[in-house]
Amino acid sequence: MHIKTLSFSRLLYLISSSLRYKLLSLVLFPILLVTPAILLFAVYMVQYFSYEQLLLKVNTDLSVAHAAFQRIQQDHLGLLKELAGSYAFRDNLLRRDFIKLKNQLLAQKLGGSFDYLHLSTISGQDYFSDLELPNVISKTSDLFHDAVYHGLPHTGIELFSQEDLKQTAPNLAKQVQLPLLDTLRASPTQRTTEDRGLMLRMVYPVRNLHNNVIAVLDGGILLNNNFDFVDKIRDLVYGAGSLPADSLGTVTVFLEDVRISTNVPLDRGERALGTRVSQQVRDQVLQQGEKWIDRAFVVNDWYISAYEPLVDVQGQRVGMLYTGFLETPFRNDFYEFISLLLFFLLCGAGFAAFLAIRGAQSIFKPIEAISRVVRATQAGQDQRIGALSSHDEIGELAHQFDHMLDLLNQRNQQIQKAAEGLEHEVTARTQALREQNHRLEKTIELLKQTQQQLILAEKLAALGELTAGVAHEINNPTAVIMGNMDVLMHVLGQQAAPVQTEIDLIIEQVYRIQAIVSQLLQYARPSSDISHVSETDIETVLGDTLLLVKHELANKATQIETQFQAQHHCVLINRQALQQVLINLIINSIQSTPIQGKITLMTEDWLSDQQTVLGVVITVADNGEGIAEDQLGRIFDPFFTSRKEGTGLGLSVSYSIIQRYGGDIRVSSKQGEWTQFQVFLRQKPVFSKENSELVAVEIE
Repeated sequence: MHIKTLSFSRLLYLISSSLRYKLLSLVLFPILLVTPAILLFAVYMVQYFSYEQLLLKVNTDLSVAHAAFQRIQQDHLGLLKELAGSYAFRDNLLRRDFIKLKNQLLAQKLGGSFDYLHLSTISGQDYFSDLELPNVISKTSDLFHDAVYHGLPHTGIELFSQEDLKQTAPNLAKQVQLPLLDTLRASPTQRTTEDRGLMLRMVYPVRNLHNNVIAVLDGGILLNNNFDFVDKIRDLVYGAGSLPADSLGTVTVFLEDVRISTNVPLDRGERALGTRVSQQVRDQVLQQGEKWIDRAFVVNDWYISAYEPLVDVQGQRVGMLYTGFLETPFRNDFYEFISLLLFFLLCGAGFAAFLAIRGAQSIFKPIEAISRVVRATQAGQDQRIGALSSHDEIGELAHQFDHMLDLLNQRNQQIQKAAEGLEHEVTARTQALREQNHRLEKTIELLKQTQQQLILAEKLAALGELTAGVAHEINNPTAVIMGNMDVLMHVLGQQAAPVQTEIDLIIEQVYRIQAIVSQLLQYARPSSDISHVSETDIETVLGDTLLLVKHELANKATQIETQFQAQHHCVLINRQALQQVLINLIINSIQSTPIQGKITLMTEDWLSDQQTVLGVVITVADNGEGIAEDQLGRIFDPFFTSRKEGTGLGLSVSYSIIQRYGGDIRVSSKQGEWTQFQVFLRQKPVFSKENSELVAVEIE
C-alpha cells in the first residue's frame, strides 16, 4: 500500500510539474476515463440483458414443461374415457366377462404406459375379486369420491405411502425405495431413505344403461424413477438448437425436496436421484409457495433454473417441477465477449493515444530545452537555455527565463552573504541567551531553597520564642517546688521517713521536668554545639549509631543493609549533633517498616557538576509505609507528624542541625512502598564571624 501511494504521489508530481505530462494528461485522461466507463457500462448492460433473457427463457421453459405435465395427465384421462365409452368394454362389463375385461385393462395399461390400472367398485374393491387374482384396493381420495358420487372424471397428483402402494400396486412398493444422498447447500435432515410415491392419478366413472355409476377406472403413472416422463418433457422443452452445443437442459420432478425423477447428471452415466434441492430454493418454493426464477446451485454446478410447486388434489405442496440449463456455457460466452470488447477498446484507446502523443511532439521539443535547464538549476548547476529555433511565445519565454536566471544568480550571492552574517549573529545571541537562561535557572533554584530556609527559620524562631517562654514559666514553679521540698525535708527530719518514697518521687519528677525544659531549649536553638566541631568519620558514627538503636531493631526483627561507597568519608561537624540526626532518621524508618522490614544505610561522595568532591551523602532508605505526596512538602515543619505517636520535632530539628553546617536533607517516597532520606554534609562548612553560626550555601 505504501509503494502504491508513493507511485501515485510521484505521478501527480510529474503531471503538476511538467508541461509535457500536463498536455499528455489532457489528451489521455478523456481516453482513460471514457474507456473503462464504456467497458463497465457494456459489461453491465450485456450481463443485465443476457441474464434477463436467460431468466425469461427458463421461465418460458417452465411454462412449457408445466403445460406438457398437464397434457400428459389429460391424454391419459382421455385413454380411460375411450376405454370406458367403448362398446366392447361395456358389453364385457354387462356380461361380466372378467377375462376379456382383464385383457382389455392389461392392453390399455401397456399401451398407455400406466403403472397401474384398476377397475374398482364404487367402494374401492377390485372388480375382479371373484377371480383368483391378487386382491387390490383403490386408494380412496377426493378424486375417487368425485368419480363415484358425482360421476365426474378427474386427474391430479397424489402422494402414496408404502402402505398405499402395497394395497394398490404391490410391485411399485419396492420401486420407490430411494436412498438419500448428501447434497451441498441442502437443508439438514435426519432421513436416509425416501419410500413414498408421487403418482399422477386418473379416475373415470363407468356408467350402466341407466346412467348410474357402477364402477371406476382408476389408473396411475408413478413419477418415481420415471425417466421416460422427464426425458419426454426435456426433449419437448430443450429441442435441437434451443441451447448452445456444450450446454445441458434438464427437467426434474421432486417429491418435496428430493429428486425422484431427473436427467440432471451426478456422475458420468448416472442421474442425480436421491439428491436434494438447496435450502434457499426449498424455503421459497415449498414453504412460501412461490416460483423460483434465478440461477441456483444444482447438485454440483450452477444452472439457470426455474422451480414451481406441485400441488396435490387436497391443495398441499408435495413436490416441485424444475427446468434449467447449465450456466457455464453462457458465462463462458459472456467472458469471451467481454474479452473481445476489452481488446478492441484497448486497441482503440492505444491507437488514439499514439496519435495524440505524435501530434504533441511539436510542442514538446522546444519545451524540453527549458525543462533541462530547470532541472539543472534545481540540481545547483549554472546552465542557460540559449537561442532556440522557435520564435513564438515559447522562444520568448526561454529568453526571459535566461535573463531571470542571471538576476537570480546575483540575488543569491547577495542573500548568501547576508545569511552568513545573520547566522553568525544568531549563533552568538543564542549562546548568550542560553547562558542567561542557565544562570536564571540557578538563581531561581537558589531563591526557592533560600525561601524554604527562611520559612523554616521563621518557624524555628517562633518555636524558640515559644519554648523559651514555656521554659521560663516552668523553671520558676520547679525552683519553688525544689526549695519547698528542701524546707519540708529539713522541718520534718526523721518524721519524713514514712513518706520518703513519695518525696523522692516528687524530686525525681521535678528533675525530669527540668531535663525536658533543657532539651526543649536545646531543640529550639541548638547552636551551642558549633564550638564542638571536629573532623568526624561518617562510617564510625553510623556504626556507633547502629549500636544505640539495636534494641529497636531487634524488637521488630528489622534487617540492616550497609553500603559504604564514599571515598572521602570524613566531614567537619559536631559528632553528637550528627548522631542525633542519624538516630532520629533510623528510628523513623524502624517505626515505618513492618515486622522483618529492611533498612538500607548507604554513603557516597557528594560531587559537583565539575565532579569535585563537596562532601558525603548519607542515605537512609526503608521499605515501609511511605509518605503521602501531599505531606512531603510539610515533613520538616515543626510539630508536624503523620503518626499518632511523636511530637513532630525530630525531623525539623534534624533539618535545622544539618542546615547550620551548610548541608541539606532531601526526602523522596512512594506511598505504601518505600521512603528515602538523603543527608548532604560538606567537608568544610563555613562559619559566620558575627554569631559563630554556619552560613548556608547553595547545594550543588
